[in-house]
Amino acid sequence: MEWRHIEAARRMLASETGAIVRDWGGQIPLALAYPNTYAVGMSNLAIHTLYRLFNDIPGILCERTFASLNDRTSPDAPLLTLETQRPVRDVAVLAFSVSFEMDYFNVIDMLRRAKIPVRADERGRYDPLVIFGGPAVSANPAPLAAVADAIVVGEVEPIITDLTDCFHPPTERDRWDTLAEMSQVPGVYVPALHEGERIRRQMLEDLDAYPTATSIIAPKAEFGDMYLIKIARGCGHGCRFCLAGYWYRPPRERSVEQILKQAREGLKYRDRIGLVAPVVSDYSAIESLVVALRDMGAKISVSSLRVKPLPPILLRALAESGAQTITLAPEAGSERLRRAIHKGITYDDIMSATELVAAHGFRTLKLYFMIGLPGETSQDITALIQMVEEIKARFPRYIVVNVTPFVPKAHTPFQRVAVCPLDVLRARRERIEAELHSRRVEIRTESALEAHTQATLARGDRRIGEALIAMETPTPGHWESALQAQGLDWQMYLRERGEDEPLPWDFIDARIPLRLLRVEYRKSQKAMEQEPCRIREATA
Repeated sequence: MEWRHIEAARRMLASETGAIVRDWGGQIPLALAYPNTYAVGMSNLAIHTLYRLFNDIPGILCERTFASLNDRTSPDAPLLTLETQRPVRDVAVLAFSVSFEMDYFNVIDMLRRAKIPVRADERGRYDPLVIFGGPAVSANPAPLAAVADAIVVGEVEPIITDLTDCFHPPTERDRWDTLAEMSQVPGVYVPALHEGERIRRQMLEDLDAYPTATSIIAPKAEFGDMYLIKIARGCGHGCRFCLAGYWYRPPRERSVEQILKQAREGLKYRDRIGLVAPVVSDYSAIESLVVALRDMGAKISVSSLRVKPLPPILLRALAESGAQTITLAPEAGSERLRRAIHKGITYDDIMSATELVAAHGFRTLKLYFMIGLPGETSQDITALIQMVEEIKARFPRYIVVNVTPFVPKAHTPFQRVAVCPLDVLRARRERIEAELHSRRVEIRTESALEAHTQATLARGDRRIGEALIAMETPTPGHWESALQAQGLDWQMYLRERGEDEPLPWDFIDARIPLRLLRVEYRKSQKAMEQEPCRIREATA
């Protein structure tokens, strides 16, 4: 083991406040793994919440591990726990929190570097139990089913005690007995034992019962200058492309009193409070919350805003807190396409929001758009470009346009649609870049090839998992050849799925009626059948 990796972990630990370092004696050691960099992982509130929850349970000792402490970790770096720099293979349980499908490659790499068998059926008595959770893998467990000993489907808080009751020191457990115990916990999918059974998504009803906020002050995290507080889960707008909007239904909020209690604690360490929610501006008591936080002397940042509603009091608080950038997501340029995806905002809403942002003196406006949406035409791209030009006229400062290819996700009305072909995505992206670059607008785009890779993972079956396991170098750049080596054509996963065709995630009960998804998809098709329109047509 190279001392430089141990020293790097010690330096990172020394930069933190609030990490828990305990002796392993008499404890069941658990490693909480985030399959990306430390900076990204420590900006994820799931990591903070799970770390606190696990360490609060008597007999459990939780430490953390990441794919890397920075972006330059060598590929042969040993996988260590951050707190005590112990080899991850020495823990009893390795629990991955996986938010994004593209991190599946890092999962495989981390297991190999930890010298833990990648396949669950090859692990022995003294190998760690490997458990997965998070929206990506629990919405469609199939691609990692051969890797997982167990997968938590949904939110873990309601079952955290029952789950950890199944954990035993390796010397005291029979692996199959442990898997059988876990298979009896609601919402826990054990691939080796649950063939054909329905697994119901777990949901926390009372958010105040489990406060979610920063538990470790980590200056080197992406949002290390602020104290993060989750104020709500779920979204009621029903955008038809959005996994988070459907997976975390119904919308739930924390009370103002609970949020302020957490803020008082956070202000001991940071003067900036970061409010986190699918749509912060949707919080029902946002005005009173903002006033109370400002009265406490807190600066405010937010994870997301919606074009409508966009409360002026919130914008004013952000401006007074020194925020320089506001992000809005029109998603599509034409009224027709926004109706098809059920975005619920109009051209007038977008322009009013732009003028409001400009009036509050923000320097930068970020705009998020998707391309390759179902039913999109070249006229919709024209409308997108025209919209940015009109926004530029109202916000003459700095504009950043983020363009992301659409990827269909499980348990959404668009779960069966075809993925837009590579050549079409590339042509549309290049057109947007060419026409808007001359307008002095910064364009940031995501790779069309990466979107296709993500789509195969998001809608994949167990054969996709076999391709992941077989990869010598688990990186997106080797994905097409990995599929070919398994005799798979990724068009199998990118094509449109028939309405009655079985899906790899059908055994997951997401608490979303199938009839609702079909009705919403048909509504989107009806909207798409309308003639493509210019951006002002619906307001004429």
